[in-house]
Amino acid sequence: MSLTSTSFFAVLIVATVVMMVGAITLWPKVRGPRAVRWLVHAVMIGLCQLTAISVVATWINNSYGLYASWDDLLGNPNTNAVAMPGPPVHRAKFSKSTKGGVLDTYFHGRRSALSGEVLVWTPPQYNEPAYARKRFPVIMLLHGVPGSPQSWLEHGGMPGAFEDLLKQNKVHPFILVMPVVNPGSVDTDCSDLPNRKVATWMAADVPDLVSHKFRTLPGPQGWGLMGFSTGGFCAAKLPLQFPKVFGAGAALDPDPLTGDESVLPDPAVRRRNSPTYLVRHTKAPVRLFLATSRQDRSSPLSYIETFQATASATPVEVRTLVLPSGGHNYNTWSAEYPAAFGWLNQWLSAPH
Repeated sequence: MSLTSTSFFAVLIVATVVMMVGAITLWPKVRGPRAVRWLVHAVMIGLCQLTAISVVATWINNSYGLYASWDDLLGNPNTNAVAMPGPPVHRAKFSKSTKGGVLDTYFHGRRSALSGEVLVWTPPQYNEPAYARKRFPVIMLLHGVPGSPQSWLEHGGMPGAFEDLLKQNKVHPFILVMPVVNPGSVDTDCSDLPNRKVATWMAADVPDLVSHKFRTLPGPQGWGLMGFSTGGFCAAKLPLQFPKVFGAGAALDPDPLTGDESVLPDPAVRRRNSPTYLVRHTKAPVRLFLATSRQDRSSPLSYIETFQATASATPVEVRTLVLPSGGHNYNTWSAEYPAAFGWLNQWLSAPH
């Protein structure tokens, strides 16, 4: 039974009710020495609490998209996992979401051979007569792991938070694209591995889909990235690896910029795919925005300071933002939106 299935959630609710009714019914009927009665009562209480906590934990998991499967929950990575095959780009169909006019599709990437979900939101101007012949810049929004593209809608305040900035004339119109960053629920820190080319999915297949289906600007002046946590790591890394695709990136409370041993155990692979290594060896003039909070232990300020010092001898332009307080959560990330979107707005082209 799937961890995220409705049937599993229903079974837990039924089990909770059964345990409560059973405890109430059997409590006075327990016989034997006092120690035995206490032990049986303790077991009853424990079972009631266990099932009740399981219901709440499952509801939170399903709401936040924290763990997608039992293997994900138990920490059993399956690098051979394959997402359910989707249609190729030319046959992919977008359906309208109920959240802010967001469009949703699932497709199979030709270059990476991976399949996954992609959400797209177009600004109001996209359908206005004055913009009918104009192409639009794109910002790809990258979620954390665990998480999903829906995280941006359910907890990240999108697209409403961006629309507010648009109405205040703090940004020009962008198409927002929210792809899955771990197709098949396998996290590679947006890296290409021999049997799982997630970087190619992000930098080739998703742009291919969006540019085929929407009026988008070509080249790095028309494409940027913004992400939080693991997505922030990817938003700092991918412009350095693919400067001809992405001209700018905004990393909100990114995972440590030297790489995560639990994601990429091989030291050489981890080093080659870390933003700190990549920025040392790049010759591309990309622009990066790095933000964190002094209280965020998951995204230490020291890593950002090291990255900034390394980038100072390269063509990469870096801006940093350090909030005085805030944890590794959506409240902190949403507080960083205005500065992050403002930075991307500064370097990416307006519709034309």
